[in-house]
This record gives sequence, structure tokens and C-alpha cells, in this order.
Amino acid sequence: MELVYASETLKSKCTNIKAARKLFHGDSQLSISLLARINAIQQAETLKDIIVQPVFHFHKLKNKGRKKLEGYFAIDVKSRKDQWRIIMQPLDENEKPYVPCNIDQIAGKVSVVEISEVSKHYE
Repeated sequence: MELVYASETLKSKCTNIKAARKLFHGDSQLSISLLARINAIQQAETLKDIIVQPVFHFHKLKNKGRKKLEGYFAIDVKSRKDQWRIIMQPLDENEKPYVPCNIDQIAGKVSVVEISEVSKHYE
């Protein structure tokens, strides 16, 4: 699967172990897990390959206050116990978001996702 990053800084955090450690304040396990998740997403043929694996805990995000999260999804960086999530948005072949984004209908054909952020999303 092809990955598009919201920024070069985010790309560095997701692909460079040193930058990932800095993001996680020196936590090596979270850093390694982030790089492993990014690698798993890249190795997947479609988004459905990620959705069907329970370990990722793929889930839809809801609008929260001023944050408009319609069409965005998250997976755990390491596990449900950790608060860190990888926030992503499925994109079509022209790298445009699906509107409306009915994941059940498009998951088998989505081969491009944008990584929007890596954060403690629920804080």
C-alpha cells in the first residue's frame, strides 16, 4: 500500500527510529512498534488487510469538538493499553479523500492512505 504523509516531519517520525524515540520521549518499545505498524501498512495490498487483523484495532473516528474527523480512522501504535494512535485517511487513486467514506464498501480497493498524525488521540 502507498503511504502519503501529512508532513515531512511526520514522515520522519514514522520512518526514522531516532525521530520516533524523540516523539515517544525515549520509549524504545513504542518507537519500534510504530515503525513495525508503518511497515505492516506498507506491506498490505489494500486497507482491508489491516482492518481484518484484530491486533491493529482499526476503528472509525468521530467528530470531537472542533476536530472534524469524519472519514478518518485510527490504529493502535502498540496496544489498547497505550494511548498512542496512528490516524489515517483512505485516499482514492488520485490521492483524494473518499466522500462519503463508507469503509465497508471501499476497504478492498483502497491502496493509498494518508498518515495524518501519530498522537495520544484520546487526551
